[in-house]
Amino acid sequence: MKPDRNKEPPLSLPDLVRDGLDVLFVGINPSIFSAAQGHYFARNTNRFWPAFSRSVLSQTARQGIGAADLKPEHDRLLLAHGFGFTDAVKRPTARASDLAPAEFAAAVTALVEKLAWRQPRIACFHGMMAYRQVHRALVGPRSDPILGLQSVRIGRSQIFVVPNPSPANAHFTLADQILWYDRLAARLDEGDG
Repeated sequence: MKPDRNKEPPLSLPDLVRDGLDVLFVGINPSIFSAAQGHYFARNTNRFWPAFSRSVLSQTARQGIGAADLKPEHDRLLLAHGFGFTDAVKRPTARASDLAPAEFAAAVTALVEKLAWRQPRIACFHGMMAYRQVHRALVGPRSDPILGLQSVRIGRSQIFVVPNPSPANAHFTLADQILWYDRLAARLDEGDG
């Protein structure tokens, strides 16, 4: 059966945010699959849920929810445990590479305003692709972003960049991803200094 090229793409995922979150995860953009499922990181090959579930970062949330392994259907429940989700660009695509650079540039202002308004303790960007335009808007082209804690803030929010958990990012293993979430947990424990 041929795909219907006139079919509307699925609506985007809603932001799962509230004031005072510990961590607001910022993805590149929703996949068409995740948007259709209505949950963040819904594809079972994505490493976000397995890595987050094995990290100390999620320990309190797992205990509160009563699940040893967190799954996409837990994304809304995590709000009550200090974790939220949004995207740099809200348009769903099959691959992040389907986004035009202009879409990232156009989305920066709204994303920075969202972070300044909601003020999570840490905005955790999944990958350089999601963060690079924000970095340029905040500090200009004079430096390149790195993984980990950034030297700039948005309001009171610290910025932390972890590898993208997509299986397309083969440079990092599941163990690497878990380690980055553990580092994020350690940063939370250190406080806002």
